[in-house]
Amino acid sequence: MDGEQKTRFFKMLVGLGYKEIEISFPSASQTDFDFTRSLLETPGAVPDDVYLQVLSPCREDFIRRTVESLEGAKKAILHLYLATSECFRRIVFGMSEEESIALAVKCTELARSLTKDAPKDTPYAQTEWLYEFSPETFSDTSPEFVVKICEAVKAAWEPTEEAPLIFNLPATVELATPNVYADQIEYFCTHVSERKKYCVSVHPHNDRGCAIAAAELAQMAGAERVEGTLFGNGERTGNVDLVTLALNLYTQGIWPNIDFSDINSVIRVCEESTKIPVNERWPYGGQLVVCAFSGSHQDAIKKGFNARKASGAKPDDPWQMPYLPLDPQDIGRNYEAIIRVNSQSGKGGVAWIIQRALELDLPRGLQIAFSKIVQKEADRKGRELLPREIQALFEDAYHLKRNPRFTLIDYNITAVRSSGPGERGTPGASPQVQTVPATSTSTSKRQFAGIIAIDGAQHPIVGVGNGAISSLANALHSLGIDLDVADYKEHAIGGGRDVKAATYIECMASGSPSIKVWGVGIHEDVVQASLIALLSAASSFLTSRTSTPVPFRPKRKDTFSPSEVEALEKLSTSSPHSSPKATKAAFREGIEQQKVDIQRLEEKAEAAASAASATASGKENETPNGTG
Repeated sequence: MDGEQKTRFFKMLVGLGYKEIEISFPSASQTDFDFTRSLLETPGAVPDDVYLQVLSPCREDFIRRTVESLEGAKKAILHLYLATSECFRRIVFGMSEEESIALAVKCTELARSLTKDAPKDTPYAQTEWLYEFSPETFSDTSPEFVVKICEAVKAAWEPTEEAPLIFNLPATVELATPNVYADQIEYFCTHVSERKKYCVSVHPHNDRGCAIAAAELAQMAGAERVEGTLFGNGERTGNVDLVTLALNLYTQGIWPNIDFSDINSVIRVCEESTKIPVNERWPYGGQLVVCAFSGSHQDAIKKGFNARKASGAKPDDPWQMPYLPLDPQDIGRNYEAIIRVNSQSGKGGVAWIIQRALELDLPRGLQIAFSKIVQKEADRKGRELLPREIQALFEDAYHLKRNPRFTLIDYNITAVRSSGPGERGTPGASPQVQTVPATSTSTSKRQFAGIIAIDGAQHPIVGVGNGAISSLANALHSLGIDLDVADYKEHAIGGGRDVKAATYIECMASGSPSIKVWGVGIHEDVVQASLIALLSAASSFLTSRTSTPVPFRPKRKDTFSPSEVEALEKLSTSSPHSSPKATKAAFREGIEQQKVDIQRLEEKAEAAASAASATASGKENETPNGTG
């Protein structure tokens, strides 16, 4: 990183809440030296409660250069390191244990003379100094030798309880299981004297993939401090990840004093600075860590959110959610990103997306039916589907936005008394009805009279049933659409004066129970929502019958009874559901525009009545042998 990138990174770390930040290796890099000076020479760049930590090996010239970089610092940590394992002493340095101890003591005494014992008339005397010593390769060093060299360093520095020395104990290369590292930390804590005068810090690397576990077990063994990096950047497989450590504490109810509530911005700075992307599966930071593709996982998460909502849980209440260890919003993620849908996803994830997007709580049967549509589309595209694509699929499948094949133009529902059988409205079996006040309790029958458009052509229909839905179903029968209602669900959307009704209807083809379709209706009026849902199912039924969209040719009776004609004629003048275009004049425009011709209907009704009268008269004059 250049100086500008380092400055940006430093500001981010300060903003997150870190109080001890290792900023540079000043003796090894002019860029690092200049960056350190830039921070110290820029007013307000370093908060008064933040320690600047700098790193140096145990070499006199490097130590002097490092201390020089910190001139003017308010608080500073001078961090020296020396490899202590037999492997490094023999191969790299060619030193015995005694020679290593002597070097560590010599460098510590030099560091002391340049820092906390600096002459009062020098700027270094104004700095609050802490000293950190790392026996590098600690985890591969004899525990007894580590104790011996650290006792010597402690004696040379002479720490106090108010300004303790920091012993940083690295797993420079991870060589064993985390419990072994924790045992080494515990041994150190119990065998180095004057425990209150030093802080035990750990510095695990991730060569075996266990750095997080090693750091956590080390803290349980007595360590008070952890050195690491954001998202585990570092040599080879990296250092321990401080993000994961902090949020592991957070999910156990322990505030880590580090704020990752906007983890996406942290990721952005890290990726831009290091040019290393955060893996999608990285704990907490990865884009997929609060996402579910599995159908069973999605279903459990959906049920969890529904249960949390039903219980009236508040944001500060304990988080209990299947498959999600923390509330995604606590790290700046949104709930919409939780469910990801591909061909392996089930009904739960699909239902979750529709619920979040459209506020529709789909019945289980509809969840199953729609998930098959989604899976087919995901297979066709060979990828996961975005929430907006799933929403569009739903709106298209159940005719919520695009022009459905069936559209409710106008209708009226009245309470009636039936004078005869035949509610299906088939030719020659139309009921003779008498309209009664809608508030009447003398009958449970209802008559639907309305106009629906099918593939753009408008058709008048009339039907009688036990309620609004059954009367419309019977009216559709007159056109050759034979559907039986198998399931019905409804719920409110929103609240107060803006509430809407959402209705779901499952229909079976009459005589063919294996053919099932769903319809969805949304409207301010619950009755109209139900009618729209039934027509939505009818649209799906027509579409399911042919692979190509062939215009519908209704099989319909040619005549309406006088009472049915009267009911249809009233639509254009009195129906509360009439659209602005459904005026009486438009209603009578004629069949050339596929409108209802009331005059023609009246003439056919009169002709049918005359024919029925003549037939009845003829039957009265018949003799047993068929002659008059």
